[in-house]
Amino acid sequence: MRKSVIITSAIATGVVLTALIATPSLAAGPRNGDAAGNATTTMAERQGAGMGSGTNSQKGAGSGMSGTKTGTCLIDVASGTVTAEQTDALAAMAAEEKLAHDLYVAFADQYDAAVFTRIASAETKHLDAVSMLLERYDIADPTIGLAAGVFSTDVTQDLYDTLLADGSVSLDAAMEAARTVEELDIADLTAAAEGVTAPDVLAVYDHLLTGSERHLVAFGG
Repeated sequence: MRKSVIITSAIATGVVLTALIATPSLAAGPRNGDAAGNATTTMAERQGAGMGSGTNSQKGAGSGMSGTKTGTCLIDVASGTVTAEQTDALAAMAAEEKLAHDLYVAFADQYDAAVFTRIASAETKHLDAVSMLLERYDIADPTIGLAAGVFSTDVTQDLYDTLLADGSVSLDAAMEAARTVEELDIADLTAAAEGVTAPDVLAVYDHLLTGSERHLVAFGG
């Protein structure tokens, strides 16, 4: 029942995990007491080279979507403008990708199922792509400096903890929890893309949506 309440309340926002980044102030930094020292892969490590300087008021294109297997680099995709709502959705997407990555890493440690390791690696690349957009549009990244399994809002933390507990019962339960994550991701991406005109944001959303659909199948969906 607890899992149902958390997921239902998230879906009710329209953009599933935008609710997980409740305010700009929450997106700007971790909660009190959040540890940063034990992360296996921090955002700073994942981002690598920073974004290049632009010629206009926005940050310019950087090193591109290397490793995303799309064949598309952000340096080749024009930026645009994003609304406040779209800014919130991008920040929420970063938290969502971190949740997926951290959950799958935890399940990979518990079960002898290569699918979790493989898709956790893909989620890292997805998070890299979203992080590049956050930097390009000067949006605070809610995942910076947070340890694995630690999140910047109580709602995100509760969702992660619930899915982790559910999935720790058995391999089948872990696969079900993973399907839940991918279904939420697909719903969120579909809603977040509505009304977006920025070519680079649309390119990343399209790539993430394709990936999530494949991940859902890999998890038995």
